[in-house]
Amino acid sequence: MPSIKKEKRMNNDEFPSRRQNDELEESTSRGPLIKKVLLWAVGIIVLLIIAGAVLFFYWASSAPKINRSELASQSTTTIYDANNKVVSRLGAQKRQYAKSNEIPTTLKHAVVAIEDRRFYKNHGVDPTRIVGAALNNVFHHSDGTQGGSTLTQQLVKLSVFSTAASDRTFKRKAQEAWLAINVDRNFSKNEILKFYINKVYMGNGVYGMKTAAQYYYGKNLNELSLAQMAMLAGIPQSPTYYNPAVSDTKAATIRRNQVLNAMVRSKYISQSQANSAKSEAVTDGLDKTHGNTKSNDVNVKEPVIDAYVKEVLAQLEQKGYNPQTDGLQVHTNMDLGAQNKLYDAANNSVSFQSSQMQTGVAVTNPRNGQIVAMLGGRHTGNIVYGLNRAVQTNRSSGSTAKPLMDYGPAIEYLNWPTFYTLRDTKFVWPGTNTELHDFDNKTKGTMTMQDALVQSRNIPAIRALQKVGISRATTFLNGLGISQKKAFTLNNGIGLYVSPLQVSAAYAAFANGGTYYKPYYISSITTQDGKTINYGKHGKRAMSKATAYMITYMLKGVIDSSDGTGTAAHISGVHQAGKTGTTNYPSGHSQSGVMDSWMAGYTKNYSVAIWTGYDQPMKNSISSAYEKSAILLYRAIMEYLDGKNHASDWRMPDTVEAVLYRGRRGLVVKDSKWALEYTAIDDSDSSSSSSSSESSSSSLSSSVSSYFESSSNNSSSAASSSATEGNNNGNGGATGNNTETSGTGQNSAPTTP
Repeated sequence: MPSIKKEKRMNNDEFPSRRQNDELEESTSRGPLIKKVLLWAVGIIVLLIIAGAVLFFYWASSAPKINRSELASQSTTTIYDANNKVVSRLGAQKRQYAKSNEIPTTLKHAVVAIEDRRFYKNHGVDPTRIVGAALNNVFHHSDGTQGGSTLTQQLVKLSVFSTAASDRTFKRKAQEAWLAINVDRNFSKNEILKFYINKVYMGNGVYGMKTAAQYYYGKNLNELSLAQMAMLAGIPQSPTYYNPAVSDTKAATIRRNQVLNAMVRSKYISQSQANSAKSEAVTDGLDKTHGNTKSNDVNVKEPVIDAYVKEVLAQLEQKGYNPQTDGLQVHTNMDLGAQNKLYDAANNSVSFQSSQMQTGVAVTNPRNGQIVAMLGGRHTGNIVYGLNRAVQTNRSSGSTAKPLMDYGPAIEYLNWPTFYTLRDTKFVWPGTNTELHDFDNKTKGTMTMQDALVQSRNIPAIRALQKVGISRATTFLNGLGISQKKAFTLNNGIGLYVSPLQVSAAYAAFANGGTYYKPYYISSITTQDGKTINYGKHGKRAMSKATAYMITYMLKGVIDSSDGTGTAAHISGVHQAGKTGTTNYPSGHSQSGVMDSWMAGYTKNYSVAIWTGYDQPMKNSISSAYEKSAILLYRAIMEYLDGKNHASDWRMPDTVEAVLYRGRRGLVVKDSKWALEYTAIDDSDSSSSSSSSESSSSSLSSSVSSYFESSSNNSSSAASSSATEGNNNGNGGATGNNTETSGTGQNSAPTTP
């Protein structure tokens, strides 16, 4: 009988459970999954690296070219006038280029230690430094001594790129790195260091450390002490903040000591040498005469263009550029001839009360908003970038506000004709017991809007503003680039706190038919890499052509009429319009005379606004004999401007109609109710100016008609016993109602109640 082999049976514990099988399968499948994920991750990283490399080289291929001359040149921002003439270079000091043998080894060590400690080891870029700088920024561990750019990269940036926001991109950083690698490949470390030391900006308009040694210490580089060299090496990171020549030298001292500590870490000097240098005050050895640096190759006197250039530099910074380091070519809208004429007239030919009496002047082009000329003050001495009174808004404009806030809106929103009648009768400021007065302390009953503006009567102007309403007047002002944080009040109708530049630009809208162009200085900027950015006019309609023409028609009478307040500005053959303005002292103040005197006027080609007065009006006032200095200065510059670019007269637009009113020519908005109520006249010569016979039927006395207008300070807290044509206070007004009183017939005037 065959034997039967018995199969050994396994008990339950010896068989794998379902859970164990699942775990086994999971563990065997997990390995390949992890491998797949890792492979995918590695693949993605590799692809990113490849893509980054491709993108880097693509960007690098479009990098600007760089050569020895660009590396060796000193980055200078050059400013040109409208005719491409150089008017300024930053800075004004004589440039001194240091040869390699003139640069002390100690200075080289100081620069390398603080700017790029691995300079002699890296190849133009330093990956370790980039990563370190990034980590320090993330964890805020940076001591502020070194960033991510090597010294070579900084040189490339100074030579080719700007600091504008448009240059702060990954593309630019890639191009900067690529150029730095190539510079390192083609030039020795000593050459790169020499280029940097001669190019870097050192503050106060100084470029290069050789020039800086003269400017700060009056010495050559090899005559400087260790402490002084360390100070020079530390300045470039922030030339203004680390300036040793300022009153507070704490920041400069800290920075110099950082350089000395860096030199110790790099083993260039011993700790005892560093301690000895730290014991010196950063002010030791400073030369107030600035050594051998006083030279300039620009044949334009700095005071002549100071205010204009100051504003150009401010605009460059607003656009994101650093004019001190970016080496820009800046073309402006400056008319150098007009600039010279303006400076000479204010400082020499026009009479002012004293050398302390000041002025601020702005000239703009009504056709595009270009700022043609600007003067920030007179007898300013050798101050560079001093107070620019042409852009200050802390003085009242007096009656130059009336066309802007009172009568312009009245025509624009209420369609008033030029002969709309207003009451020049007793007026009390709403909510007070304070009366508003005119310069002669008289009232004249009823008068037309045109006569009120020509004679600069205050009370009719405020009544007009009441009818227009503050809301509509504010809208009109905003359209002319004039605004303020606080709400406008009735008082502002005879005095706005605006700058001469704002007034010039606003009046320019009357000159060009109603378009407000934002004023601008710069026509183009060319960066070191050859990129040019052009700037042009930016305009928007601020009022109708009818409003602009009718205001101009009335403002001609200010200059041409016998009872106008600006007759001293009359120039034979010049088609112009304008407005004067003065402001008086608060009631009870002991000063005689006036605080401010203005003249604003325009032709079709130029708009000029002038303020005159004292910087400290409570100590000095303008006497009656010199209230017209602003008018005479205006006349001098306008005569020059129109002589080189004569303007034709304005032509009446088809939206305006000439009518006969009480035997005089008046203007109405076509198809308005005033046009329907008065007889139109044949006005084929629609460009004719308003003559004295048209402008005013009533004349001021001879003692008043020679411009000695003044304005009241209509403060709600102080009663005013007299007033001039303007107002130097902006408080205490009230909004008027917006109703309009219509005329009653062809033979009666449209009047206010």
